[in-house]
Amino acid sequence: LDTAAAFLFGGLLGAMMCVDMGGMINKAAYLFAVANIASADPASWKIMAAVMAAGMVPPLATSLAVVLRPKLFSSAERQNGKAGWVLGAAFISEGVIPFAAADPLRVIPSIVIGGAVTGGTSMALGAATRVPHGGIFVLFAIDNPVAWLAAIVLGCIVAAILVVAAKSLWPRQVSTDNQNLEADISADA
Repeated sequence: LDTAAAFLFGGLLGAMMCVDMGGMINKAAYLFAVANIASADPASWKIMAAVMAAGMVPPLATSLAVVLRPKLFSSAERQNGKAGWVLGAAFISEGVIPFAAADPLRVIPSIVIGGAVTGGTSMALGAATRVPHGGIFVLFAIDNPVAWLAAIVLGCIVAAILVVAAKSLWPRQVSTDNQNLEADISADA
């Protein structure tokens, strides 16, 4: 694939990795990538690198968003943001589920765009791997690791900025009952 086509193909795979956070669409992209690492063609290994990089974005991006604007997140989300760093680094996409469950309309589109940027950038820059899992802990097995890490950082920044912007520009309306419940929970803690 030429660079533009590689970016689009990687972007599609990256978006698939982020749309349902470990669900059926995510697994379809992942299994496609795993099937390609069995190929003798090194170009096929770029698919696995793009998929792994994009799958790391959701928990890392939401953790970064918590660092950027902690007041936009509940105390439970701030705690989940701390765990998200490790989960994302290990390529465990499910670390974003508490954020997506609490605020799906603002979090999911943001992480899908960030994952698409990461997958497309990774593939366009030629990062590749034959290792199916591990995140940064298998950095030694990534061809062109600087490009791979740059793609992850870029996608995380894009997604985190989008999450913060969405939460800032369109704040969620919390009902009086929910505010009272949150106050009761805070008082109990």
